[in-house]
Amino acid sequence: MELCSISGLKGNVSVPGDKSISHRCIMFGSIARGITEIHNFLEGEDCLATIRCFRALGIQIDQEGSLVTVHGRGLHGLTAPSQVLDVGNSGTTTRLISGILTGQPFDSKISGDESLNSRPMKRIIDPLTQMGANISSILRNGCAPLYITPGHLHGIHYTSPVASAQVKSCLLLAGLYAEGETSVTEPCLSRNHTELMLREFGADIRSSHALDGTEATASIRPCRELFGQKISVPGDISSAAYFIAAGLIVPDSEILIENVGINPTRSGLLKVCEDMGGDISLVNERTEGGEKIADILVRTSSLHGTTVGGDIIPSLIDEIPVIAVMAAVAQGTTVIKDAAELKVKETDRIETVTDNLKAMGCDVTPTDDGMVIKGGAPLKGASIHTLLDHRIAMAFSIAALVAEGKTKILDSKCIDVSYPGFYDTFEHLL
Repeated sequence: MELCSISGLKGNVSVPGDKSISHRCIMFGSIARGITEIHNFLEGEDCLATIRCFRALGIQIDQEGSLVTVHGRGLHGLTAPSQVLDVGNSGTTTRLISGILTGQPFDSKISGDESLNSRPMKRIIDPLTQMGANISSILRNGCAPLYITPGHLHGIHYTSPVASAQVKSCLLLAGLYAEGETSVTEPCLSRNHTELMLREFGADIRSSHALDGTEATASIRPCRELFGQKISVPGDISSAAYFIAAGLIVPDSEILIENVGINPTRSGLLKVCEDMGGDISLVNERTEGGEKIADILVRTSSLHGTTVGGDIIPSLIDEIPVIAVMAAVAQGTTVIKDAAELKVKETDRIETVTDNLKAMGCDVTPTDDGMVIKGGAPLKGASIHTLLDHRIAMAFSIAALVAEGKTKILDSKCIDVSYPGFYDTFEHLL
């Protein structure tokens, strides 16, 4: 994909359904009793991998575009797969389905593509083993492929060294099949879609967090059944982030992004934009199915540098690439820290972001847990090496809109992982 600078992005857009919530709808609907009807499901490759896995586990799932119907068979209704469960590039699918599979009376194997099979799984293997699960890394390197055989699960209180919604969700789902209570304490609250949605499905789940935000605990007890639900998936704020950034940095722009989920555990980007001087406001705020939703209005702004770190990082970890792009355009220095988790995403995003910003002429220095960006100098068109990372491809597509000359996004097809039709959406704003 080749892009060049533009101005005057104006209009209203909607973004695809939230990726995290779409995954969970399929999983929870599959182990619930009865029908789960999902509207605005994200038709990205990662979420389609979740559908494939649960079909392989005996669940009937009907899909007509973004409308998905899951015919749930209850907590104990899954059947043994006849083949390896292929999770593609989806870390969410891998970690969450592992929690469910440890409670099943059959063997299963999970594997993905080369990138997925290099990502760390020891973070779920260790606590699941403490719960009595039989789960192992087939290559004994702490990564997928994973092999799971029947175990006898018991509840534990696990203190996680990192705030990770995937680790937390994995253990809570295993806790549905364990004896006694399972609790997970994090250093700060990670995204809480699992807790909110499991409660809607009828799970016995509780959440608490310290008033100073230093730690948060989620606890679950086994229940007899979960029950199918009707769910409307809000727009994904991680997808909206690119249009928020474009509205702020492309000259003479005003964009309204409609029906976006603004769950406080996901919306740290909004605070960063405000801290950078962005003209951004929420319109038509409401709550549906326990999730906060709003329309987001953004206008071209003169941004300035800021510091991004601490407890806000889990709420914007996926948005850091596009935050770095905004920082490159902003006047002054932006420091991104406490984000070592970037190293174990689809790529080492500290490396891929800094390498591509340097290619565009930005003064950026990588650090062990983030980067220091000295913004304000004009960006120049370049060839962007995405390394098949969808968020790198989208973030630098936004950078291309304000860069001098042409920018070529290599392997831009990877965007289909989370946002099929990403480039088409821009046509509504031209």
